[in-house]
Amino acid sequence: MTPLVLRCAGRPVGHYVHPAGLPARLSPRPYLHPVTTLAGVPVTEERPADHLHHLGVSVAVPDVAGRNFWGGRTFVRDRGPTELDNHGEQRHTGFKLRDPDGFVEDLAWTSGGTVLLRECRTVAATALTDDAWALDLTFALTNPGGQELSIGSPATNGRPGAGYGGFFWRAPKEPGPPDVFTAGAEGEHAVHGEAADWLALRGREWTLVFAGATAGTRRDPWFVRTGEYPGVGSSLAWARRLPVPPGGTVVRRVVTVVADGRLDRAAAAALVRKALS
Repeated sequence: MTPLVLRCAGRPVGHYVHPAGLPARLSPRPYLHPVTTLAGVPVTEERPADHLHHLGVSVAVPDVAGRNFWGGRTFVRDRGPTELDNHGEQRHTGFKLRDPDGFVEDLAWTSGGTVLLRECRTVAATALTDDAWALDLTFALTNPGGQELSIGSPATNGRPGAGYGGFFWRAPKEPGPPDVFTAGAEGEHAVHGEAADWLALRGREWTLVFAGATAGTRRDPWFVRTGEYPGVGSSLAWARRLPVPPGGTVVRRVVTVVADGRLDRAAAAALVRKALS
């Protein structure tokens, strides 16, 4: 499928890719890459050498009823990271809307011939200032089966602090790690695992400010990496598994400010308020 070009203020700011031929162990899924600032500075990375399964901006979950929709190895209790033949795939089933500044898409999360989840994904690009725009991404995951399933993470399977899974943004590596801060804390160790209203990741020429825009998303802790690699995600299952009953739906919305330059706290907070207003 030809990539969908996402535009903001008349400029291309992202490409939405439906990959063909990705290895199963990467948990094939659609993703946004490259995403850029309004000035054209790239702020995503695709299949980096350190984590080949990191795909720009995507929705990825390492454990849906024991199936891996994140990619790479699966963390198994008392065994650690393990290569398993348990990878799933997010399959495009149709667009409900396709506009230059956004779309609404239906997806099926399948593994072993079974549809475990159905998703409705909404993505929109909104101009904020001459130097900043907002990527608004909502995903709604519905259990279509007749039995409860649950969403987990390496943390719920025995690896403390590794509660990743949900919205995830892989940023590009630079010579030094990016800065990371919230309204009240700074540094990876201080913000990792915190349920802050917003969190900023700041590189040499760009700043990303992530904000949860639903009650559930605001309660989700942030998963943050800056030293090992630059990445930020919201965590569906930080400390305990998230049950999804038959017919039940989990909804999360993350709005990300994409800005040129290096924002300070006051500027980051102001743009988040504008993006959520």
